[in-house]
Amino acid sequence: MTALAVSLGSVALIGSAAGSAVADSSAALPISSSGDIIVDGVHRRVFISDPYAGKVVATDYDGTVIGTITSLPQADGLELSADSATVYVAVPGADEIVAVDTATLTKTGQYATGDGTDPQHLAFAGGKLWFGYGGVGHGNIGSLDLSGGQPQVSLAQEAEGTWKDAPLLDSTPGAPDTLAAGSRQYYFTLGIYDVSSGTAGRTAFLGGQDAAIGNTAEDLALTPDGTELVVATTTGDYQQVYRTSDLSETIRYPSGYWAQRSVDVAPDGLVAVGTDTHAYFNLPHVSVYKPGGTTPRRTANFTDEVGGVAQQTLLDHGDLAFAPDSSRLFAVTHGFNNKYSLRVVTEPGKAATTVTVNAPETAVRAKSLTVSGKVTNTLGLPEGSTVAVTRTDLESPNGKALPAATVKADGTYSFTDTPPAGSKVTYKVSYAGGADRTAASASDTVEVSRTSPTLTVNKNGNVYDYASNVTFTAHLGTTYKSRTLSLYADTAGDGKGKYLVKTGTVNSAGDLSVTLPLKRDTTVSASFPGDSRTAPKTASSWVGAKVKVSLSLSRHYKTATVSGHTKYYFRKTTNPLLTTTMTAYPSRAQKLEFQIYSGGAWRSAGYNYFNLDSTGKSVVQLGGTHQTGYSMRVRSSYINNSSNDSVNSTTHGSWKYFTFTS
Repeated sequence: MTALAVSLGSVALIGSAAGSAVADSSAALPISSSGDIIVDGVHRRVFISDPYAGKVVATDYDGTVIGTITSLPQADGLELSADSATVYVAVPGADEIVAVDTATLTKTGQYATGDGTDPQHLAFAGGKLWFGYGGVGHGNIGSLDLSGGQPQVSLAQEAEGTWKDAPLLDSTPGAPDTLAAGSRQYYFTLGIYDVSSGTAGRTAFLGGQDAAIGNTAEDLALTPDGTELVVATTTGDYQQVYRTSDLSETIRYPSGYWAQRSVDVAPDGLVAVGTDTHAYFNLPHVSVYKPGGTTPRRTANFTDEVGGVAQQTLLDHGDLAFAPDSSRLFAVTHGFNNKYSLRVVTEPGKAATTVTVNAPETAVRAKSLTVSGKVTNTLGLPEGSTVAVTRTDLESPNGKALPAATVKADGTYSFTDTPPAGSKVTYKVSYAGGADRTAASASDTVEVSRTSPTLTVNKNGNVYDYASNVTFTAHLGTTYKSRTLSLYADTAGDGKGKYLVKTGTVNSAGDLSVTLPLKRDTTVSASFPGDSRTAPKTASSWVGAKVKVSLSLSRHYKTATVSGHTKYYFRKTTNPLLTTTMTAYPSRAQKLEFQIYSGGAWRSAGYNYFNLDSTGKSVVQLGGTHQTGYSMRVRSSYINNSSNDSVNSTTHGSWKYFTFTS
């Protein structure tokens, strides 16, 4: 209870548009180094060895990791069995070759190659698994025969001193008895072997200090028929090709950068060459050639984006591999932060097509507009090429085919259209591609005009008693098709924000109504979503809600009706109790206001605010010296904002009249 003192004459109160269908992609790899990469086309899996971590990671064609084979110290070279059932891993740290089931990703065999052999590179030829082995300054070629009951290892297939490191190896099903070898660490050295007899019989050799060709062979790959060997070297801005019959050079595939790192040849003859070029030079990491071609069909430049800035990545040796059907080219790259990624180039044998579309930013509905663009391809386009055109709008959300547009000799095209619907209209232009060219598409959007409808909500600015049921009516004017409105309420202080109270179709007069019980100030809004010819529209109405408020006086000794009012009489020795009951709200206060009748008028005698309890009650005791003979009155009020909140409209309670007597 709050005390309040009164004296004569005063009251003392105490108290918040260009695009392509070539879907190249990139995925992070959980590796810290890369040794070799091989692709299993049957299970659609990619295997990457990690020598530093001693493991092999298996991913799907999108780069999603599906398994890891661990405990493979210094895991390096990989080779796939002809039936794709097994991938073999060279494990120099354990002097063995490990077999892994490609379906279950479990180890199925371990084959020791001999203490200190350090097997590093693998290739199947002549019915055996061949491996390049050895350390710094010495190397050789060995074989693992798995055809009998017991695995048989045969070492030293070459004369001592021929290889100064573990030689790279490659083979191809098209020449099953041919084995190619090359040195990665010393003077440029290549060797071709016939393994049909079960041993490696050298048929061609190139290299040593007298070769004076490049520096080292970073990677090598046989063509599908085995007649040529493509070699990546550390010098020269090209990849060299040699006849396997005598290792004489035939052609060169230009790469644009001097550090050649990787090469792979697909079963259909596609040749992919890779460099560790810097992104700053705007040169491709990978170029893909048709057999014997000197102009790449596809190029790819791999960068990582760090803080919105393109950062260069590097392509190490042996980090390229085609899918067996040539549908994809996989590359392993890493940035200077040593983060590795698997890059996937789709349709690598096709020249990449780019389509541009240029449409006006705005247009008038039902008026003609012109869309233009260009189709570019490094091979150019066949005469009479066309592009498909699709228009997507509110009346054709799934797209409507328009007449095809003919592409001119310079690759440009244009067409006209009269959009029947307004809002965003998208024109998509698609080039179908072909055997040598990728498909591509792009789109552009036009903002097409719509008429603006009339929309109103009544009752704006009205104030109602607490808990009044108020009917709001939204009126919608003329539209094209849609006659649906959504009505929302936003009630002050409930923390819900705007919420849906009704959705429906307006009546024949264009009206939609909803009745709400108002306990707090409320904004009612109507939303028209628009249609293909009529723009969206919103309208709102704010209404106020009063609070419930009552004031009772107690400790009086009598009441009487004076001038139509009930008047309370108190002895001057009595301190009246003033009890206010008001609609509750956290921290709400009521205004207690006094007036005294003097000089023929009611005059202010002061006021103060008193906090309500959680039930909305406030009890004030009127203390002090009470003088007799004066007519007084008091009322309780809620004052928006001044009563510590603003969720209701200002509400004054009725005056209570009283006086003191002897």
